[in-house]
Amino acid sequence: MTGSHVHINRDYWNGMAYDWVEMGERAWVSEPSWGIWSIAEADLALVPTDMTGQAAIELGCGTGYWSAWMHRRGAVATGIDISTEQLATAQRLAETHGQGIEFLEADAENLPFADSGFNFALSEYGAAIWCDPDKWLREAWRVLRPGGRLVFLGNHPLTIVCTDVRGPPCDAVLHRPYRWLRGADWTEVDIDPSGIEFNRTFADWLALFRDIGFVVDNFLELYAPDTADRDRFSIPVKWARQYPSEQVWALIKPA
Repeated sequence: MTGSHVHINRDYWNGMAYDWVEMGERAWVSEPSWGIWSIAEADLALVPTDMTGQAAIELGCGTGYWSAWMHRRGAVATGIDISTEQLATAQRLAETHGQGIEFLEADAENLPFADSGFNFALSEYGAAIWCDPDKWLREAWRVLRPGGRLVFLGNHPLTIVCTDVRGPPCDAVLHRPYRWLRGADWTEVDIDPSGIEFNRTFADWLALFRDIGFVVDNFLELYAPDTADRDRFSIPVKWARQYPSEQVWALIKPA
């Protein structure tokens, strides 16, 4: 593990791990859903319903619920994360539910796997925002087989440019420049400090995918559904009904 952001983010998530145990326990027995608004996978159709025999990897798995959901669809699932404490919860839940999922402490920017070992890769937040995309996306490409797919969800760029430099919540004001967007350092903000987040402008995302070799199969901007009745993780529900708070990219490594 190299790079100061790796150590900062690992320490942050080790310290936050207990706060995510209850959510992880609920997710392991729930139907698959995406993001802070829990939008049903059945509505988005981003993951194959039948993954029998497919090798799948979750990059930045946290408590491992997406690994569990893919395992339930027949995948041979592997989850990696840099947080020892998060992985302890994931392993405990796998044992509780009798699911044979391999969980490893590893950095998505430097994966301990051979080339072309996986059919499917997924990151819901995790690597998608806490790792340098110039590094983790190249690693995802390397470990995917030709024809393999990568789906990842993270914060929409608007959540960064609409968040005050003092910290969240976001609002309907552009507080930061969109040009040159690379993410945000939340470690020393006045409100709700956390870790170091990565993001890109849309043009820069597309340029990076093209440089690596990925083909874009789908792109979604996710809003708070009408049924959402409260703010989530410093994202005001009223704001998120008007502006997309999350983005999803679905990519293919050409055969």
